[in-house]
Amino acid sequence: MAAGSGERGRDGDRDRDRPGTSAACAGLSAGPGFAADRRWPQPLGKIRDSVRSTVLQPRLPSKHILQEPSAFVYPDHLCGWDRAVVKLKMPLFFRKKKPSDDARKRLEYQMCLAKEAGADDILDISKCELSEVPYGVFATCKVLQKKVLIIHTNNLTSLVPKSCSLLSLITVKVLDVHNNQLASLPADIGQLTSLQVLNLERNLLKCLPQSIGDLAQLQMLNVKGNKLKELPATVSGLRSLRTLDLSENALQELPRVLAHIRTLETLTLDASSMTYPSADICSAGTEAIQQFLCKECGIEYYPPSQYLLPALEGDGGGTSVDGVDRAVQKYLEQESEWQNKFLDYEKRKEKKMQEKLEFERRLDMGQREHALLVQQTNSQKEEILQTVREDQLRLEEGLTKHQRYLEQERLKLLQQLKQAEQGIASRVQRLLEDNQRQKQSAEILKSLENERIRMEQLMAITQEETERLRRREVASAMQRMLAESYKNKLIQMSYESRRQDLVNQACSSLAEMDQKFQQILAWQQLDQNKAVSQILQEIEMQKAAFEALQVKKDLMHRQIRNQIKLIETELLQLTQLELKRQELDTETLQGVITEQRQALGYLLQQLLKEKKQREEELRQILLEMEARSETKQENYWLIQYQRLLNQKPLSLRLQEEGLERQLMNLLIELSAEQYVPVFAHHRISLQALSTMTASDLEKIGVAQAGLQRAILSRAQEIVAVAKTIPELLRTVDAEVPAAPEPSAPLEEPPSPSVPTAPPLQWDEKKSECVVCMEQETQMIFLPCGHVCCCQTCCERLHACPLCRKDVTQRIRIFRSG
Repeated sequence: MAAGSGERGRDGDRDRDRPGTSAACAGLSAGPGFAADRRWPQPLGKIRDSVRSTVLQPRLPSKHILQEPSAFVYPDHLCGWDRAVVKLKMPLFFRKKKPSDDARKRLEYQMCLAKEAGADDILDISKCELSEVPYGVFATCKVLQKKVLIIHTNNLTSLVPKSCSLLSLITVKVLDVHNNQLASLPADIGQLTSLQVLNLERNLLKCLPQSIGDLAQLQMLNVKGNKLKELPATVSGLRSLRTLDLSENALQELPRVLAHIRTLETLTLDASSMTYPSADICSAGTEAIQQFLCKECGIEYYPPSQYLLPALEGDGGGTSVDGVDRAVQKYLEQESEWQNKFLDYEKRKEKKMQEKLEFERRLDMGQREHALLVQQTNSQKEEILQTVREDQLRLEEGLTKHQRYLEQERLKLLQQLKQAEQGIASRVQRLLEDNQRQKQSAEILKSLENERIRMEQLMAITQEETERLRRREVASAMQRMLAESYKNKLIQMSYESRRQDLVNQACSSLAEMDQKFQQILAWQQLDQNKAVSQILQEIEMQKAAFEALQVKKDLMHRQIRNQIKLIETELLQLTQLELKRQELDTETLQGVITEQRQALGYLLQQLLKEKKQREEELRQILLEMEARSETKQENYWLIQYQRLLNQKPLSLRLQEEGLERQLMNLLIELSAEQYVPVFAHHRISLQALSTMTASDLEKIGVAQAGLQRAILSRAQEIVAVAKTIPELLRTVDAEVPAAPEPSAPLEEPPSPSVPTAPPLQWDEKKSECVVCMEQETQMIFLPCGHVCCCQTCCERLHACPLCRKDVTQRIRIFRSG
């Protein structure tokens, strides 16, 4: 007890720190259930200010408030009341829910604060989970004459317990019981004659008692959010009522006697659901409703400002009569002054009304004219819009058709590009396989060695060959070979000079160039006659002719040239395909094209090295022949040239040896010419080949597994066709010439095991330089493999204009015209 008294002595004002009370009072002044312009009654404002000044000042730290219920030592005379609070009476067939420990501690704490010395006039037991008001609350209000009782946010079903009397709350001026479960109010609620604020919001009230009219000092009544269907007629006795909230109820009619409440300033209700007065009148505001009710009752309406409410005294005293008389006298004087001002205002208002009518008349005429113009404008606008709409429809139809056409063309072009890619991919794959086979084949080295031995044997010239030398024929053949080489050089020089002249002199005539060309041809004819005689005498020219014929007759050199020509064509097509894809802005298979182009570029570099190496080997053979030749032997090079002319082609010699033409064509198609001597040596026929296996081919020297499968499948296919159409083989054998020298690279037909789409027909003449956009593409850039520039633009470039890679080597392409 001593400790508890000392605690209260040090913090004597902590009883005023009640957050629940401040929230309740703030809700009464500006809660959601009131109108926006609601004001506290003037006498009640004193209580409001007192409550706010008391409640809002923190008197005790928050930690003390939280610890107070458990640390506080209660007086002995409160123990019986505590037991009465805890041991509430229960109904017979209903088990009430007990309050939680926090709610019970809050109730005990608030009751103790209210009973302490120096406590204010507020008793706040809100949010304590109460199902009925404890007896101690009524006793406390009666003994300590509390003026504000806050019981909101509980589970109350009745306001007054059975053992209590409502007269215990006779001094209460503010009663807040909102957010409970009250189904009715006590019938003797009118005994609370001091009550000025009654908040019944958010309950279950279905009606108000008749004694509600006895609350003569009631200034604010809030019954928002209940189930009221009507108001009792006794509400006319609320002569001090200034604020009435009837919203969110089942109310549809207002009693006429409400007109007798002259002090009513704010009336809040659901205007849309009202039938009497009508919704329009209810929406107009409190003044319109009061005017309507006064008219219905047959009384004159006066604004509520003319009626003064008696001021509430802090100690509960009476009304000052002298103050009221002086206020009434002052009000009458002000009213007279305002009446004069109102008369002047009415006169000015009447004058303004006349001017307004005249202005409205002129405005009406102008509006009619404007409406006529607007109507005409709208009709014209509709016609224009209709025309524009029709044009838009036609344009959209045309655009749709054009888009469909473009889409079809794009799909067709993409299909062609896809087919071209597949064809190029298959050909590139075959080129890579052929190159791999040629690199891995040991038979090539063997044939080269045999050829070297054969060339050494050719160095020995017999007397019989000397006698049989046909000097005139050999000289003529040499002359034709040199003339052909010289002609090719002249054509190349002529082409270069013509191209340079066309660039420098684009507007000049071509007659001069033709004359020069005719002169060159004339010189060539003269030189041809001289060459026949000079060839017979000049050993160097005979040697040059023999070298040219030897390079032309060399099988390996011809294969390398054919592969280079084929790779150049494939690179040109790949470059055109890549440019097409850039125009279409598609990235499909772009990586595949890049890999194929790089592989072809690498393969082209390897073939160029092999070609150069082969030419060097032929020159070395020529030097050895020259060193071993007999110094006194006449017409040495003519005899060697005649030997090459008299040498039979490989195909003719193999045919004479018994190798079938179909088998030889099969090996040529599969780029396996190096295995022709092997098949001829073993006397393998096409019929026998169709019955062989991969292991049999490996035994005779064909080591590549892919080539083995291709040879066997192709041979079986040819034999199957020969069985159905036997005349086909005989016809083909009869029509095939004796293996003339191919002038173009052999194109391999697609293997039956790997079907390919028909290749896209590319027009090489349309491939133009990407730099000048005028000349045809003539140069190959290595190592990237792009064919995209002419010779003139290529000289100034150090990087490829398509992929921006550095150019290490440039190769000129000569196209056959």
